[in-house]
Amino acid sequence: MAEPVKARDIVLVVDDSPETLGFLTDALEQFGATVLVATEGLQALDVVERITPDIVLMDAVMPGMDGFETTRRMKRNAALAHVPVIFMTGLSETENIVEGLESGGVDYVTKPIVIDELFARIRVHLANARTAQSARHALDTAGRTLLAATRDGAILWCTPQAVKLIEEALPNWDGAALPPPLTAWLAAIGNPPSAPPAIPVGEGRQLHFALLSATSESEVLFRVSIDNGDNEVAILRRRYGVTAREAEVLLWVARGKSNRDVGEILGLSPRTVNKHLEQIFQKLSVENRASAAIAVIRALDEH
Repeated sequence: MAEPVKARDIVLVVDDSPETLGFLTDALEQFGATVLVATEGLQALDVVERITPDIVLMDAVMPGMDGFETTRRMKRNAALAHVPVIFMTGLSETENIVEGLESGGVDYVTKPIVIDELFARIRVHLANARTAQSARHALDTAGRTLLAATRDGAILWCTPQAVKLIEEALPNWDGAALPPPLTAWLAAIGNPPSAPPAIPVGEGRQLHFALLSATSESEVLFRVSIDNGDNEVAILRRRYGVTAREAEVLLWVARGKSNRDVGEILGLSPRTVNKHLEQIFQKLSVENRASAAIAVIRALDEH
């Protein structure tokens, strides 16, 4: 028999079949879950506007808006990006499975549903989602203003601190995508060799999206900040007594770039980059790149 779902779990079941809804509701409630139901896509979208479920069981084929489009619309809401969606379907062709995963689903089960198998998948995806959420909560608690986006500019996740900062600077920001200058920068460059453009936000201030890393081929990570005359280069210059060029080299090293990459970004030879690093290590009293990167993170976080 399947292990119980923890009582705090809220499961949204979306299916146009009364028999399936009844079967799954009984099984989930028997094991302690709170069950929400929707019989079609628009109703499901209305439910998640009011209550955020821990996981969604989504029928792939429904009249009107199918499960794939419903999931795509759910995932446009940054507040729901972390919620795992498991598709329930009688479709088993590869293209159907691919469409489900590309629309934002994490898994699928075929009908007729085997309840023990379904519960096993639910446990795995709830655990993964909670681990990711815990990490993001920790980042926000620490005051981190971070966001991840696709290379097309769509927001994947964003700490509340970052959301607050961007909304204050750009009141018309919709929260679904990077501001247009950043989206254009990613699209034009692909694998960005230069710093993202700053966005003027009035009163001499600028909104900065510092590229921290490309965590995968489809995801990039940014730190968000407002420049009040204290941009990252200025912070490092004051903190460590480095030159402006050394601060630029140090920032790119902290972002994981090699000497060759830094040289291409800043228009320097790898040998010149290495010379700058020798001076940087001495000024920071560190011995290697990893220690220098930690010093950068410390300085920027404390600012």
